[in-house]
Amino acid sequence: MPGLPFLCFASVTSNLQVADPCWLLALLLIPPLLWLRGRRAVPVLLVPFAAAWHRPSAISPSRWRAVLAVLALILLTCALARPQRVEDRREVHSQGYDIMLCIDLSGSMMSEDYEKDGERLNRLQAIKPVIEAFITNRPNDRIGVVVFAQQAYTLAPLTLDHDWLAQQVARLRIGVVPPNATAIGDGLGVALTRLEQAAHETGGRRLGAFVTLLTDGGNNSGKLAPDQATAIAKARGVRVYTIGAGIDGMAPMPVLNEKYEPVLDAQGRKQYRYLPADLDEHLLRQIASETGGQFYRAAATRTIDSAFASIDQAQKIQFQAQSYIETTELFPWFAVPGLACMALAAVGGTRRPGATSAGASPGTSPLVPTTS
Repeated sequence: MPGLPFLCFASVTSNLQVADPCWLLALLLIPPLLWLRGRRAVPVLLVPFAAAWHRPSAISPSRWRAVLAVLALILLTCALARPQRVEDRREVHSQGYDIMLCIDLSGSMMSEDYEKDGERLNRLQAIKPVIEAFITNRPNDRIGVVVFAQQAYTLAPLTLDHDWLAQQVARLRIGVVPPNATAIGDGLGVALTRLEQAAHETGGRRLGAFVTLLTDGGNNSGKLAPDQATAIAKARGVRVYTIGAGIDGMAPMPVLNEKYEPVLDAQGRKQYRYLPADLDEHLLRQIASETGGQFYRAAATRTIDSAFASIDQAQKIQFQAQSYIETTELFPWFAVPGLACMALAAVGGTRRPGATSAGASPGTSPLVPTTS
């Protein structure tokens, strides 16, 4: 196969890199140095009939020394660039949780009944930084996100790429899914589907996995009833931790336009209407109790922090996390031959004591022209 050598070469070089490539620019100085050396004046001793005494060779010793010196410079410069072989072979196995965050994005999450530093926050704004911190503080856990309102959707499957996941959470806003209803059963059902992994099941029960369900309302939509989703979670051994957001009583709700953005008056201020809280606390307590989880009432931003901080009691599992890069330094393969070439060039350039000019015998004077 004519292309086989090229493929072999490409497969080898694709794993090579240099850590300090700037050193390779020094190779560009070698040709000018050689050119300047060739133009340098060299004194010559003229000996009559020396050509008759000299045995010609393919390359003179001085040329060999120059070749060795140049080769030494090239090899040592490549060594300073630190060539490396990069391999991505070994897998890291880690222990952690499989966590699905199930987040309510219904329109009532725009209610501004939270406050931080004297500024009003809606319920979504209050929980987003807490969720982002929850993700960041669990580097060994695989975390996924399901959002729900009138329907339920998977925002992110289980992943260890927490930076990407935090970016997705930061982009959450009301209106991503139709916000006119709350399908708690569907949201929980989709989260349980994302946790289905036969490799981590024993006797039909899922190990090391749980769901965190956050909502501010009651179930009034969807195809799967909350009690049915709860029964599925209980049968699979998946704990569900529920968090009820919002205050009791009347909550300030900004007037929204068709894009679910607050409507401002002539002075640029939000317009509000007050709506009663419709959190089904009994349902959330029942879901948590039957699945072995716990219910938390997040009536303030600090209680949201406490709720997420206490969710850390499930059984850990082992899973294949990710491969890591192994780097092997190759500079000795260039440095050692480079030093050897430099040593040979230095030894070849050293004159032996008592050596005489070319063509002269020891103990005699060099021949000079004579005149008659």
